[in-house]
Amino acid sequence: MEQTNQRQTEKYQRMLTQPVEKLVCALAVPCIFSMLVTAFYNMADTYFVGKLGTSATAAVGVVFAIMALIQACGFFFGQGSGNNISRLLGAGETDEAEGLAACGFFSALIAGGVVAVLGNLFCVPIARLLGSSDTILPYAVAYMRIILCGAPFMMGSLTLNNLLRFQGNANFAIIGILTGAVANLILDPVLIFACHMGIAGAALATVLGQALGCVVLFVVTQRCDAISIHLRSFRPSGEQYFLIFKGGMPSLCRQAIGSIGTMAMNWAAGVYGDSAIAAMSVVNRITMMAVSAMIGFGQGFQPVCGFNYGAKRNDRVKRAFYFCVKVATVFLLVVAVAGVIFAPQLIAVFRKDDPAVIAFGTLALRLQLIAMPLAAWVVMGNMMLQTMGMTGRASFLSLARQGVFLIPILLILPYLVGPIGVQSAQMIADILSFAIAIPILVPVLRGMGRRKTE
Repeated sequence: MEQTNQRQTEKYQRMLTQPVEKLVCALAVPCIFSMLVTAFYNMADTYFVGKLGTSATAAVGVVFAIMALIQACGFFFGQGSGNNISRLLGAGETDEAEGLAACGFFSALIAGGVVAVLGNLFCVPIARLLGSSDTILPYAVAYMRIILCGAPFMMGSLTLNNLLRFQGNANFAIIGILTGAVANLILDPVLIFACHMGIAGAALATVLGQALGCVVLFVVTQRCDAISIHLRSFRPSGEQYFLIFKGGMPSLCRQAIGSIGTMAMNWAAGVYGDSAIAAMSVVNRITMMAVSAMIGFGQGFQPVCGFNYGAKRNDRVKRAFYFCVKVATVFLLVVAVAGVIFAPQLIAVFRKDDPAVIAFGTLALRLQLIAMPLAAWVVMGNMMLQTMGMTGRASFLSLARQGVFLIPILLILPYLVGPIGVQSAQMIADILSFAIAIPILVPVLRGMGRRKTE
């Protein structure tokens, strides 16, 4: 116990004294890997299901909206408790941090169980609401029923991953995520083709991978130098849920509105047939890989921000933020150039035998990539505000990219200009989100510069 406390003390000191650039990079590498692995879950399903046909591919895209909602709840509990835990640890309040971690994790499991039960009771109407056509519906229902059963594991693993990450233990967090991803990759072709389960096999592979990852993450949490999670520490209170709500609401907004945005995209694309829905599903998977890497880099910034903000070292918070924005912008710019050049080849990886999917997806991908570098300022700013406890501004910024702007654009533009309204909607939303993020973030950064630092 004494040795563990000593390691924790050394880690806290490192978070407050080591150059922030070096610290962010060290913490970001496993976070980036973790985010890419998580994105790979969906990429693997899309790839293997793509061999079953265009309607099956579109079904995965349709159900992705409900998966995004499940992930939103996992991030809500994980980042809601993790944001506060990093500040509590930075202030030396370890007991309070341990109770909050238990509240976050066990509440996530309970919420996942509720989602699994209610989701399966209303599976068909949910699939219709998400944008399923008559040809897509059977695939979507078969896939969704099994995915919903895995909701407790998905929420639990995301919560544990965030709890470890906010304590500066991202290296340990990646173990469980990687374990689940490898299991999913192996099980996908086995269950889909060898066991003749079709699209249901893809869903089962995902759920089994998530379950294994959740168990591994829980074991890792108990054995590394992070605060331990025990059922006896689960004494939920209104104060704890208020802290989780305050810290997790921006993540819930960001993920949930992303789900609604995906639903709106499916409805808008559905006017032009299953090929259009399948194409936008593939485009979303491809862009998700780049955005996931950027978010992973930002997640390396969040514990640095939380520890130092809790210790009133605002100079380090500000320097780390600008460093992250610069690196993320350059990365996304490189990705955008490469993606624009090779867009047809990237779409063809998933549906090479459907020219309509390739044609529709190529233009959509190129348009999305044009504005993608602007997302660096928006996403990093959102993470900083969230970690600092500025819930209102962080939540609004979370809603902007795929809610405040994207959904209205999808409701109006396609009816004015046709298919290109669907294909260009995300690009326009990204430009508007960047414009609104400037006046939100600049005053906060200036205020940190004026405040006394230690």
